[in-house]
Amino acid sequence: MELRDFWGKSSKSWLFLILLFVASFGFYSNVFNWIPRWRQREVSQSCEAHHLQGQRESPPLSEGDCYPDTCRVPRVPRMLYPKAHVLQPTRVDVLLMTPWFAPIIWDGTYDSAILNAQFKNTTIGVVVFAIKKYVVFLKLFLETAEKYFMVGHRVIYYILTDRPADVPQIPLQEGRRVVILKVRNYTRWQDVVLHRMEMISNFSQQRFLHEVDYLVSADVDMKFSDHVGVEILSSLFGTLHPGFYASDRRRFTYERRPLSQAYIPEDEGDFYYAAALYGGSVAEVYRLATACHQATLIDKANGIEAVWHEESHLNKYLLYHKPTKVLSPEYVWDERMLRKPPYLRRLRYVAVPKNHAQIRSR
Repeated sequence: MELRDFWGKSSKSWLFLILLFVASFGFYSNVFNWIPRWRQREVSQSCEAHHLQGQRESPPLSEGDCYPDTCRVPRVPRMLYPKAHVLQPTRVDVLLMTPWFAPIIWDGTYDSAILNAQFKNTTIGVVVFAIKKYVVFLKLFLETAEKYFMVGHRVIYYILTDRPADVPQIPLQEGRRVVILKVRNYTRWQDVVLHRMEMISNFSQQRFLHEVDYLVSADVDMKFSDHVGVEILSSLFGTLHPGFYASDRRRFTYERRPLSQAYIPEDEGDFYYAAALYGGSVAEVYRLATACHQATLIDKANGIEAVWHEESHLNKYLLYHKPTKVLSPEYVWDERMLRKPPYLRRLRYVAVPKNHAQIRSR
């Protein structure tokens, strides 16, 4: 067979194969070009959902409205501040970083001006339980909070109380307000404490997720005595308990009974965290509160109550969900029970003297 006869008879077949190859190449080229765009769109949507989760319904965020701990890094304005020196640490007398790279916040380890710029336009919610006689602590709590807590930032004080009429009227700075949320009372003070996680979980769904960016749970029977600002904010933060920050884990008052959902073995544990001050993004606090509440329900069904109630469950949760920031004992202290050590430069949030037996009665 001559070559021209071969090409003549096979031209249609060759032409078909060539067209099929070109079409296949174009198809797969488009697919491979489409995959990154699809993935990018998926990540972008995921970031946007993460960023908006727990925030108010609002117009699209501008570059200057971004918050830390989201997918976008916030832009800060031009400012002058001292340069950090890698070989000259700001503190050498205390631990500044956890083994999982969460910073431990001490005086002298941060620049408030930079942080205030990063957290500009952030709204912080403060959950305060003033149930039964604990309502008497509200006045001092709010007055000192207005002087020291998140000064210059938007704040909503969520007062959870069974006595709305007894909530005092305190002058507030611009952009700050009090929201009273009526809750039920319980006969035992232990039940009041154990149900706090349930209330935080429920109200997070109902309104916190739609009204604030970060949520802080703070004990009402304390007062602010020094600056407490946005340096504490992170996805999830806990505070070192002033009575155990220097202790070995075997001395921690974890729940040691295996029957309880709060059980932690003696060979486990990072720190002992105080329930007096913790928080994070609303979504993370919601997860924490929901998990702790569910754990208390299981304990109740099994006829057991954790040794330190919600604080025991909080410590169990933070052991397996490592906080992204840890606050030093500067942020929770009891001047009557503890002597101030030299490395504790500031006492920011301190216990108010009280008669526990009297205040916990009806």
